[in-house]
Parts: sequence; C-alpha cells; structure tokens
Amino acid sequence: MKILMFTNTYTPHVGGVARSVSELAAGLRRASDQVLVVAPDFDNMPEREDGVLRTMAVQNFAGSDFSVPLPLSRSLSAAVEDFNPDIIHSHHPFLLGDSALRAASMLDVPVIFTHHTRYELYGHYVAQDSDLLKRLALSLSLGYCDLCDGVIAPSQSIADFLRDHDVRTPVAVVPTGVDVTCFAGGVGARGRAALSIPEDVFLAGHVGRLAPEKNLEYLNPALFLFLQQNPNAHVLIVGDGSSRQAMEQKLKRDDIGDRVHFAGVLKGASLADAYAAMDVFAFSSHSETQGLVLVEAMTAGCPVVALDAPGVREVVVDGVNGRLLPGHADTARFAAALGEIAGAREESRQTLRQAARETAAAYAIDVTVARTRAYYQRIIGERRRRSGETGGLWARVRRLLAREMEIAGNFAHAAAEAILPDDTGKEDKHD
Repeated sequence: MKILMFTNTYTPHVGGVARSVSELAAGLRRASDQVLVVAPDFDNMPEREDGVLRTMAVQNFAGSDFSVPLPLSRSLSAAVEDFNPDIIHSHHPFLLGDSALRAASMLDVPVIFTHHTRYELYGHYVAQDSDLLKRLALSLSLGYCDLCDGVIAPSQSIADFLRDHDVRTPVAVVPTGVDVTCFAGGVGARGRAALSIPEDVFLAGHVGRLAPEKNLEYLNPALFLFLQQNPNAHVLIVGDGSSRQAMEQKLKRDDIGDRVHFAGVLKGASLADAYAAMDVFAFSSHSETQGLVLVEAMTAGCPVVALDAPGVREVVVDGVNGRLLPGHADTARFAAALGEIAGAREESRQTLRQAARETAAAYAIDVTVARTRAYYQRIIGERRRRSGETGGLWARVRRLLAREMEIAGNFAHAAAEAILPDDTGKEDKHD
C-alpha cells in the first residue's frame, strides 16, 4: 500500500503523537508499504529525511514547543499528487488535518483519522482555559471525525467517548505501538549511573511533557509526600515543558531536594535506561487517549501507579501490574500507593514487574501495525465498493468544492455549539 500521512507534530519534536506517527511510519515501511509523511518544520531537523515532506510553520506557538503549519505550497501539493496514495491517514483535526481532507478529495481516496488527543483539554495554550474554546475544540474534533471514512481510537475509552458524542463514522480501536526491542533493552544500572542516582535506593519515576494538561499540580504534592514518608526513596522526572520550573521549586526543597532528579528530555537508549532504572512509574494525567508512556514503562518491567482515566484504565490493572486509583483519590492516597510498592517484598514486586511486561506485549509495534494495515485495507475496500464516480477535471472540482463546504460547515456548527452550548452535558462524559 501507499499511505500518505498528515501530522502537525513529528520528529524531532518530542511527544506522544510525534513518536506514535514516526513509529507507525517505520513499522509500515518494514511491512513493505510506502509511506510519505507531511509535517511542519521544527528546529533542529535532520538535513535529509526520506519519506518526509516539510511545510513551513510558525515555531514555538504561544510559548510552547509546538509548530503551527502553514498551508501547503504548490510544490508540496504537486509532490502529494505525484505520490498517488491508496489512503490518507490524518493525525490531527486542525491545520494539516484540513489539508488531509482536501488531498483526499483531490485524489479521490479514503481518509482516516486517529483521535490521539483530547483537544478540549489543551485550551490553556491559546486562551487560558476558556470554556468557549474548549467547546469549540471538542465540537470541531468530533465533527472532523464525521468528515473521514474511518476513525482510529487508541483505546476503548476514547472509542466510547466518540460514540457517546454521536460520531457516526465507524470507529476502530487500535492502540499506539511501542518499540519493544528498544524499551525492553534498557539497563537500569547504566541509567542510574548516568543520572547520579544511587544503586540501592527505591526510585519512583515520571516521563512526559511537563505541562499543565498532565495534572502536575496533583503529582507534585503526591511525590513530595511520598519522599517525606520514604527516606530511602528518590524521584526521577524525565521531560521538559512550561511546568518544569514550578515542579523544581516545589520538589527540590526542604530536606528532600537532593533526592529529586530532573533529567530533561531523553531519547532512545538513554530513555530506555531511565525506564529500566525505575522501580515504579507515577502518572496522574486525565488528558490521555492511551498513555503511551505507561506502555513504555511496562515494557521495561516497571509497574505503574496511576489515576483512573480514559486511556489509562485499559493499561493499568489494579493489583496486577500496578495500582489504579479512583480518579478523585487524594494525593495522600497516591503517595501511600507508591509507598506500598516501595515497602513490598521482592517477590511481590517481581510479580508486578512480570505482569507489566505481559501487558506491554500486546502493544508491540509490529502487532499494532498489523492491525492498522488491516483497517486500511478494510476502509479502502469499502470505499471502492461504494465509489461510482468517474474521473476527470470537473469531478475533481466538484469534490473539492463539496469538501470546502464540509470544512466550513463543520467550523460554523462548532462555533454555534461553542457560543450556544446545549445542556446535555455530553462534553463532561468520561472525564
């Protein structure tokens, strides 16, 4: 197959979606598919990238590490048409997501969308958590689903969320895959040595973007309390973002500061070693669609303590591969759960580690790529069976005009819902 992907985030940007898209593209190429990725410019890009088209973008949007891509140039549009894909895979409902819809209409091929992100939970990047903007983002992303031929949900929670919000397009659950070879091959002792963490301490870790949507205002006091209650414990924070300075100020104080380690962004073998160095992984986010870092940690044999939330409950099984606490659990309970694992006997911790590895096996990249390919083939087949339009310039113009009307209609509908919301409360479900 020939697959054309559109994504607003891609390497070298560090984040779950960028990693998901790059791993999927690599897995599809291993399966002998041809993949062309359309992505925005980022700082520090490699000089040569096979199978990637870059479009100009506004860097560091709203003070974040994200790029905002600009519309495709004529030369990029020509390159997309020359690629002649069998299917288009969109990874965002905005910006290049609209370009994906236009390209699908121009080329008369199906387009599918992976709902990677709860966009309504990211409004602080634009307008300080405006309720109107949250409703607009939610309605736009839901409407976008119905402009596609198929939708992939990374977890059953997100599939249920979409169906509960009346998405009519068929939804398939296909988790994001993890490179098992990389994350199962980490060396914990090497990771601790590189970060100056003693070999004989219990290490609780966290990996992710250090930003408000990750519920770090909850995690900070939970980790602080855990360290106060467990004098032989240390904490490792891997990642960077707008909340890092606040985290450091809150954690690196009193008599526990020398037991807190901020590693910044790690990649590849260094990240795998960091996971392997951890004895437990702490996670409090409510904004995930799957929680890719949970699977990465479990691939390294690290049990997880997390709050019950969409995308998390499918991975963490309470008492089996970690602890899944109620979403409303207070920070004292979270700290106590970390302390329970720290104080458990070695055989109990080994049982948790083995169960974590067994959970992660279902998310191996080659397994999820095979499921994605099967979904592509299904959507392509369904499109061919119902397609009866002949080719030609006028047919293409008619398709493009119809698509522009749909895109504009989706925005108008979303704007109306944002300004005049109904009272069904659907937007609050599954939080």
